[in-house]
Amino acid sequence: MTTTEFYQHLPVLETKRLILRPLQASDRNDLFEYTQDEETARYVTWNANQTIEQAEQFLNYVLSNYAQGKEAPWAIEWKETGKMIGTIDFIHLLLDENKQAELGYALSRQFWGKGIVTEAVECVMAYGFEELKLERIQARCMEGNIGSARVMEKVGMTYEGTLRRLIFIKEAFHDVKMYSLLRDEYVTMRQGSEYNTKQYQ
Repeated sequence: MTTTEFYQHLPVLETKRLILRPLQASDRNDLFEYTQDEETARYVTWNANQTIEQAEQFLNYVLSNYAQGKEAPWAIEWKETGKMIGTIDFIHLLLDENKQAELGYALSRQFWGKGIVTEAVECVMAYGFEELKLERIQARCMEGNIGSARVMEKVGMTYEGTLRRLIFIKEAFHDVKMYSLLRDEYVTMRQGSEYNTKQYQ
């Protein structure tokens, strides 16, 4: 499989409470609902949306990327209601001999503190290691993003260090913390544990 084929045919993944699936045109209102929140956008690279048209522009960009086989996220759907409550994605996905990817995610503030991102990350990492045969999965967060750092620690990632003033966004430079998990570490963690059951479609 190539990265183009992966993004063109993004698999549907399922956990106990979530469905991870490609975004749809019908997600527009749900997308705007959480992306307009300044607190949700605080530690991500994008600015909070001011209008529903801005959310629609992002949605159209994602749908175009699917068609072209370019980087694009899964929607995080809350099974109980069918509502889209966030996104999660593999960025910088390398399916050549390098076999690695970086995780990115964002979640509606209404659903913080429920272990939802941890559940989604476990599922995506399982797919990455078991189906895509990745050797390394990494994730980064701004130094002040305590919640995101905790997610990385919960799923077994190792803190590798802080990259000082790595990115300039929202009119300031930011230090970024780097975490990673390797294939052999994932295998060891899976043995004798209930790391997170998942279903692939």
